[in-house]
Amino acid sequence: AHPYSPWERGSNENQNGLIREYIPKGLSLHGFSEDDIAKVQDTLNQKHRRTLGYANAAELIEATLAS
Repeated sequence: AHPYSPWERGSNENQNGLIREYIPKGLSLHGFSEDDIAKVQDTLNQKHRRTLGYANAAELIEATLAS
């Protein structure tokens, strides 16, 4: 992808938008504890996604590790 070309990396921009629901743009991550960031991470990993067949990332990782 080229710099300043967000349309070339749609999934990355989508993830940034999901993160911005919890951490608004312009706020420094230094103001958040590791636990705060881990909660956001866990919440997003539990979110069901159409691109994953309406499964969530945590379910797919568990299934992959089990096989």
